[in-house]
Amino acid sequence: MTARTKQRLLLGLWVLVGVSVFVGANVHLLWNSLLSQPDCVPHAKAPGQNGQFRAAQSSC
Repeated sequence: MTARTKQRLLLGLWVLVGVSVFVGANVHLLWNSLLSQPDCVPHAKAPGQNGQFRAAQSSC
């Protein structure tokens, strides 16, 4: 195996490792987002207060 072939093989391996880490992190985020359900919390703002943000619709 020549030095150039070794360099290309090593570069390809590092690219594969980087892509694998990227895909693994995204799968982890997607998995957690689908399996987690945040607890319900009471709304602090009453409807009709101008200039205030509140949840559009409660999930509880």
